[in-house]
Amino acid sequence: MDPTQQDRPAEDRHVPVLLGTSVELLAPALQEPGSIYVDATLGMGGHATAVLRAAPQARLVGIDRDSAALELARERLDREGVGDRATLVHATYDEIPEVLEELGLPGAHGVMMDLGLSSFQIDTADRGFSYSVDAPLDMRMDTASGGPTAADLLRDLPEAEISRILHDLGDERFARRIARRIVAQRETAPLTRSGELVALLDSAIPNSSKASGGHPAKRTFQALRIAVNEELEILASAIESALDCLHVGGRIVVESYHSGEDRLVKTAFARRTRSSAPPGLPVELEEHKPTFSPIVRGALQADEAERGTNTRAASVRLRALTRTRLAERAH
Repeated sequence: MDPTQQDRPAEDRHVPVLLGTSVELLAPALQEPGSIYVDATLGMGGHATAVLRAAPQARLVGIDRDSAALELARERLDREGVGDRATLVHATYDEIPEVLEELGLPGAHGVMMDLGLSSFQIDTADRGFSYSVDAPLDMRMDTASGGPTAADLLRDLPEAEISRILHDLGDERFARRIARRIVAQRETAPLTRSGELVALLDSAIPNSSKASGGHPAKRTFQALRIAVNEELEILASAIESALDCLHVGGRIVVESYHSGEDRLVKTAFARRTRSSAPPGLPVELEEHKPTFSPIVRGALQADEAERGTNTRAASVRLRALTRTRLAERAH
């Protein structure tokens, strides 16, 4: 880990995006004694701590696939005096039903998902998430569970698949050119370090395109991180699981930072907030009514002030729903 960061407490190393808004949206559903709040992407506990303060009757089930982040979150929750209301679980967020069942809980009253990369992971230099520090090209959020690294993907995948990943998951305009360079490079020496990849990207991307859009490596690193951790595949399942576990009156808040993430959230939310009544039906029957209702219009974005002080806020899209009724069970 970056030695300038490792001794700092979690609250000084990560600034949650749209924190006040998230708390305002979730807290009304968590005021009854024994209310269950699931933070499915716990990270360093920023959102969780604030929600527990605003909902003193609620209990937290905090989930994260990164065991090191869980340790930091535990320290923070204890330091803030709310750790006695928290149960932390090492899992991916598509395992919400299994986690709740194992804890003997029938469902949740609030769910938070703050997607993407945390400041902790960026600061952990030896994980290879950052393009500003030379490190092994790993990018796995859960190093204990194995699985291919970013270096493995760049060494083994066909050129067309590398190009697809960079284009679809990173919105990289020069995906084909970069993929071609990567395949040519690995003929002599496969890329194993982030610094090597940054140098390759610097030479592959035209100078005219480097003046805008941030660091030239940003999109490729994002795409590889999403691919390595199978983030979109897990997210698609996780959203459905989270919606299914909510009690009536329960609320879900999801913050996305990538067009692919937000598209999955938007599609899942639209399906749950749409009537299932056949076209032309004169009266909407109860079983056709939507099971969820939006509590914000469309997707909220951070204001100019927050974008100016928190770089992660620039691309955030927040969507939120509340459960209005249970779905009819099939007979």
